Amino acid sequence: MAFAIANGVRLFYTDDGNGDAMLLVHGWGSDSHEWSPHIPVLARDRRVIAVDLRGHGYSAAYETGNTPRQMAGDLAVLVAGLGIGSCVVIGHSMGGQIASILAVEHPDLVTALVAVDPGYGFPAAVAEASLKMFRGRDPNEAAVDIDQWCYTAASPAWLREWHRRRLLATAPHVLAEAFAALWDGPEAIGVRPASDDYLSRRACPVLTFGSDPRRTGWESGLFKDPRSAAVTWPGSGHRLHEERPAEFLLVVNDWLRSLT
Repeated sequence: MAFAIANGVRLFYTDDGNGDAMLLVHGWGSDSHEWSPHIPVLARDRRVIAVDLRGHGYSAAYETGNTPRQMAGDLAVLVAGLGIGSCVVIGHSMGGQIASILAVEHPDLVTALVAVDPGYGFPAAVAEASLKMFRGRDPNEAAVDIDQWCYTAASPAWLREWHRRRLLATAPHVLAEAFAALWDGPEAIGVRPASDDYLSRRACPVLTFGSDPRRTGWESGLFKDPRSAAVTWPGSGHRLHEERPAEFLLVVNDWLRSLT
């Protein structure tokens, strides 16, 4: 394990394996522990970097700057500092948005992108309803309530509890600022049509996962590289990579091999 300073922020990360590099980016109110089922398999053939985003996990939490744009900037500095050059980036939820920002703003750092039920492409009404749940409430309690939509009847109880505890342990101002920045403001790309305009600038191959064929179908229409693909798993929850880790890894590895 290691710590690094990126843009003045102390970030926790792990660095495992050897070979072509891969960067794992967790979602909102989570941390890099969510990749624990995946790292041992991925690190067999690759160098795998799993980082706690600013304000999350073991990384430092600052009063401001806890936004997807700032987090993407941190990761760009971290990757450059590690001398990686370029890497495959896998991002879940907010991490999928951050990974896409990296692909657009730092295309030389991203060879391919895997977006796991990413935090973009939502109607304005969905964003407004989600933001409304935060107004006048304790951010940690609101985050736990919002997290309920992440699961289905098939989602394991341990997964629900793991993320409930992570959300309760995350600094409330970080949760509030990061969540708002997903949807609102001049740089937000979570809501359509801002999502369409921004994501169409990704030039690298993209593999996107989701449970809703309408969303995966929409995103596939924005792909630029013909090697891109969309995978739909109906009935899965928002954390489908944690619910079905072995199957997720099989699909990801097969797709990455197809690129070469």
